[in-house]
Amino acid sequence: MDDVKVFISDAEEKMEFAALHLEEALSRIRAGRANVHILDEIRVDSYGSMVPLSNVASLNTPDARSITIKPWEKSMLKVIEKAIIDSSVGIMPENNGEIIRLGIPALTEERRRDLTKQCSKEAETAKVSVRNARRDAIDKLKKSVKNGVPEDVEKDSEEKVQKIHDKYIKQIDGMLEAKNKEIMTV
Repeated sequence: MDDVKVFISDAEEKMEFAALHLEEALSRIRAGRANVHILDEIRVDSYGSMVPLSNVASLNTPDARSITIKPWEKSMLKVIEKAIIDSSVGIMPENNGEIIRLGIPALTEERRRDLTKQCSKEAETAKVSVRNARRDAIDKLKKSVKNGVPEDVEKDSEEKVQKIHDKYIKQIDGMLEAKNKEIMTV
């Protein structure tokens, strides 16, 4: 009987992980508004080791169209600037000697459509992960019947897994819809 609960909790954990991964992936997609998460992938050389940008500077969004980066050590200005230029962010940094400013350009209609397609692909990947977790759990439940679990318990457990699946699919659709709305808002 405990095996059934373990199967369900494992499936739910995998589904939640897929939703969290999607949330993180969507936060990195630039939507025309300043968001410090677009800099999460950038690593800089600090005392011989590669560390995230947020470990060597404070990142702020003073307004909807810019990000400011204030290094804790002035010697890091050039290193941070070079890391941003070499990254896939696609924004040229402006350095005034104390802070680095990134101006977020307005998105074109074509770029907005491309970003919504990218978001849809990310969401579909998350949905596939959720479906795979459901399938694995149901397969394990069906095999557990051979090991002595009553069929009615197995059927009830399948329904629970399906309800959990439906909840996460709905959550993923909601995240996608919100991100698309954010991208398409001019």
